[in-house]
Amino acid sequence: MAETTAIPIVVLSRHQDAGELINSTLRNAGHAVHCTWVRELGRLGDTLVQTHPRLMFACLADGEDASPVVDVRDRHASNVPIILVRNSLTEDDLTTAIVRGARDVVTLRSKPRLTAVAERELHLASLDGTLAGTLASARQYRDQMRAFMTGSTDAIAHVQEGIVVDANPAWLELFGLSDAATVVSQPLMDFFDPHGHSPLKGALVAALQGRWPGTALKVDALQPDGTPTPLEIDLERFEFDGEPAVRLKVATQRRDMETLAQQLEEAVRRDAATGLLSRSVFLELAADHVTQSLKAGRRAILYLEIDKQDKLERDLGLLAVEEIADAAGVLLQGLLQPDDLGGRITSRGYAVLLERGNARDLDAWGAGIARRLAAQVIQTTGRSISVTGSVGIALFTSTTDNLAAKLAFAIKCQRTAAEAGGNRALRLEEVKQQPTEAEIDRTWAARIKSALMANRFRLVQQPIASLTGEERAMFDLVVRMLDDKGAEVLPTEFLAAAERTDLLKNIDRWVVGAAMSFCAARKPHRVFVRLSSDSLRDATLGLWLQQQIRASRIEPERVVIEVSEENATRYIKEAKALQGVLQTQGLGLAIENFGAGRDPLNLLNHVPVNYVKIDGSLMQGLANDRPLQERVKELVDRAHERKIATIAERVEDANTMAVLWQLGIEYIQGYFVNQPEEVVLESRAVLEV
Repeated sequence: MAETTAIPIVVLSRHQDAGELINSTLRNAGHAVHCTWVRELGRLGDTLVQTHPRLMFACLADGEDASPVVDVRDRHASNVPIILVRNSLTEDDLTTAIVRGARDVVTLRSKPRLTAVAERELHLASLDGTLAGTLASARQYRDQMRAFMTGSTDAIAHVQEGIVVDANPAWLELFGLSDAATVVSQPLMDFFDPHGHSPLKGALVAALQGRWPGTALKVDALQPDGTPTPLEIDLERFEFDGEPAVRLKVATQRRDMETLAQQLEEAVRRDAATGLLSRSVFLELAADHVTQSLKAGRRAILYLEIDKQDKLERDLGLLAVEEIADAAGVLLQGLLQPDDLGGRITSRGYAVLLERGNARDLDAWGAGIARRLAAQVIQTTGRSISVTGSVGIALFTSTTDNLAAKLAFAIKCQRTAAEAGGNRALRLEEVKQQPTEAEIDRTWAARIKSALMANRFRLVQQPIASLTGEERAMFDLVVRMLDDKGAEVLPTEFLAAAERTDLLKNIDRWVVGAAMSFCAARKPHRVFVRLSSDSLRDATLGLWLQQQIRASRIEPERVVIEVSEENATRYIKEAKALQGVLQTQGLGLAIENFGAGRDPLNLLNHVPVNYVKIDGSLMQGLANDRPLQERVKELVDRAHERKIATIAERVEDANTMAVLWQLGIEYIQGYFVNQPEEVVLESRAVLEV
């Protein structure tokens, strides 16, 4: 039988002999199998994605926990049955294995039983595939008929194992090709910019598992001459010739007169060379935008210019410098999120108004622009050159801040960064004439105490979404304060003063009490509640938590206490003590902002936790930054080795989510999942202020 018809099987084993024995046993029984041997668990996920096996054998020592193997299978190929291979077998072993997610347990000494179990699972897989193929064929027929009746001209391609197996004429036209032979049987990635490969691979894996949420993926297609074309691609699981595949679709733009008029109007508002807003339009929209209150996070304006432009002009000429500046603008435009505003302020300088989770995220985004620009090769005057740029960043502190003044300060920061050597992002501290810190603290302390006494605090919930198919409600809970007029006050405005005036413990206890009320009423799977450094060092916290659990009558495992990596590292003794208290009472512990410090992995050696939240600053530009992806992957792998679940903070777009799928993250939170919503519950906590 030809090897191309072989049944793919994966064997996870520390020794190759086991894989060879399984392969020969099944072949001698008449099954044309092709076994792929995997020595290390860390390589199993990629192997499952690449080989699409019908069956998997996991050779484990007696008593060795199979859960890590099952977890990897669930993330990458949930439909593949697992057969455990042990040295010996008991009824208890069989029961435990099935409960953990395996189909059966065999030993290598009993070849007839191994063969019988494998035949049974392969037969079931064949039946499942036949049924799925029949149902898919019916759906495919309906889809084809619907497309025919409506005259659809959407660009469509089908992909199996990373290879294009079918493409319609509209797809060929989209990529500037005329012959289907130039597309079919070719790797899909060959037709896309390498910077987009990671999110595209992640989206394909998610779609093949039926878990892609239906959001369009933004990627750059490559024309035959290498010119990038921005696309938004929809992905869905599909059956092609009875085998799993992914359908990629780029919807056709129907250009009626109204749409054309809108496009013409939009073109007038934008810089023709870069697609960014023109100066006047940017300033008009930005001026209106900065007067609107934030629901969360921080707002900033960034300014970008190419470094050493005078020297470039002397060496290359004025026109070449303009082309370089245009290329920088195109790069910038491609990195903006839908709610970001980007404009060409001068012939060589660009401004961006954006909102992110915190100042660290904004700094990371600016640094990512400089890094991407330095890595780009620009074609001009018949030459290929590399340049660098500098980014200045100015933070907004309130809706009354002056846009022109903030932009001027961002430009000052950019000039300072350029004079210091360039190729960097810089955010300077603004020096202002303002009340003393003591005066500010006295004012805020009075307002905070008044809000606590009048119960003018509220919780907002941000959903935490699973990337592994779980449908259990999980929320991150954040506090908001209302002023005496009922207007919302963000934590960034009052928490610093609360810390300096010893009021953070009071606020923390309000939040924990309200969170337990929420759990008692709604019974979510998990809620995450952050504690300040003051509460982390509070020796009375354990007794107070015990009283709150008893009063609220909640299942304590629903509540996960969250501390920042910075505080846990600074107060590591107290963090270890807190973990012990929480474990005794049945509460969970999470580390947020994980990866922001110098040695996050060392922290896990000292403080056992249930969850780590990968810092949101590492999400900025993740989809197009391979070194950053490798850094996040290391954090995820080390956490999984310790059986710690991972959550990505402040995820803001589909491309980042697709990469996180590839990296093995279990959960995500951020504006891409949902904006924070108010929890309409009152706290049961009683506070003294």
